[in-house]
Amino acid sequence: MIPALNLLLSTKPLYYKHIDYVRITDAFEVIKPLIKIPKVIHIVGTNGKGSTGRMMSHMLYNSGFSVGHYSSPHILKFNERFWLNGSNCSDKLLEDSHKRLYEILTNKQSDELSYFEYTTMLALFVFEKCDYIVLEAGMGGEHDATNVIPKVLSVITPIDFDHQAFLGNDINSIASTKLRSIGNLAIIAPQIHQEVLHAANKIALQKDAKLYFVTRETSSHFHSIEQIACENSWGDFLIDNAITACEALDVLGLEYDIRSLQTWTMMGRYFQYAANIHVDVGHNLLAAKAINKLLYKPVVLIYNTLEDKPYNQILELLKPKISKLLIIAIDSPRALKIEILENTLKELEIPYDFFDGTIDPKHEYLVFGSFAVVEAFLKSKEVR
Repeated sequence: MIPALNLLLSTKPLYYKHIDYVRITDAFEVIKPLIKIPKVIHIVGTNGKGSTGRMMSHMLYNSGFSVGHYSSPHILKFNERFWLNGSNCSDKLLEDSHKRLYEILTNKQSDELSYFEYTTMLALFVFEKCDYIVLEAGMGGEHDATNVIPKVLSVITPIDFDHQAFLGNDINSIASTKLRSIGNLAIIAPQIHQEVLHAANKIALQKDAKLYFVTRETSSHFHSIEQIACENSWGDFLIDNAITACEALDVLGLEYDIRSLQTWTMMGRYFQYAANIHVDVGHNLLAAKAINKLLYKPVVLIYNTLEDKPYNQILELLKPKISKLLIIAIDSPRALKIEILENTLKELEIPYDFFDGTIDPKHEYLVFGSFAVVEAFLKSKEVR
């Protein structure tokens, strides 16, 4: 008997302490001969994976390609992880794909694969009829579940400190772990750390891989994207992500219309939810720095955080732009204890209260801190 997809996933922990690359490799070896795998564009990095991947997918779809974009985590509904030709895939397609996958794997394999590992294999069935899959890594690179799948291009978005317990405590270690996932061809987005560029060159030499480095100065797309960004109130980081997306498609020799980015949107990427509300799923210092550049006047910050994030540094950075902070409750076993967050706010002398769902039209709001924060905000029944 095949369990329903949501029932199976409910038995799998979302987070784990150790990465086991063997079980995903074994599962893929079972699947590989029995399925047609489209051309894969693999996206690895710390920030900007989701928006860069969706921009690429959006332009490809609008140019007549069939394309799937696999990303994580989702905000409100699991289907968000599987964007197919312009919209999230249907419940039926997910369930049908799950049945095919479950029948191919042994019960032991299905049970032992982690939540992310199983959904990564599921993506191959959901997107089997596509021309391209834009496949977003989870938190790593070399040992990420997505890295078992052959790719035609690796796209490396900005790399910064995050998930140090798994990836290392310095930029060189983090970058090297991510960059060792590259195949024969890779695009390197604009980086804030020179160590990333050094690591990229070193690993490319070892792998005999061809690298393309993206910069605003050398990109022929910068002025067009800058205009689109101005018309759509994008931040600087989205300009860099769009340039990277275009350069990646150029390297693959694919035709696209850059003007299709005029209709690109993605929930949670400095998304304008209402006239006076922006929501952003950013959760690390690099994301906070990007957001800080966009805030020209103080905002009411609706915030919470996971315990492993540099919340002290983030709040200290954003403090001059915060008129008041509203703590929103989030449903996560990794959420920071409220008393620790309150003590931090008191030490930083940031005025705070608790979010009760009320939105004052006279104030500007920013919802920021994690996917869980944006999810909690969007699920609030009392937002008005």
